[in-house]
Amino acid sequence: LALLTIASTGEVTREQLQSAVGMKDREHFRKEYLNELLDSGLLEMTIPGKPRSSKQRYRLTALGRQFLAQQSKGRS
Repeated sequence: LALLTIASTGEVTREQLQSAVGMKDREHFRKEYLNELLDSGLLEMTIPGKPRSSKQRYRLTALGRQFLAQQSKGRS
């Protein structure tokens, strides 16, 4: 949920997402967290044709925004 909240601010790098949740291992973060969010359709790449690009950023999808909205309603 924290990763989605961070991504809701706009386009963010993997490094920004990773540091926000305090993870140091890049590969573990990518496999266990980032790929899950991408596969579930909650996050998307800004350059999908070049997943390893140094200019790659991630942003929340419409589904991701909807998921965050539902989560915040559930907490109220």
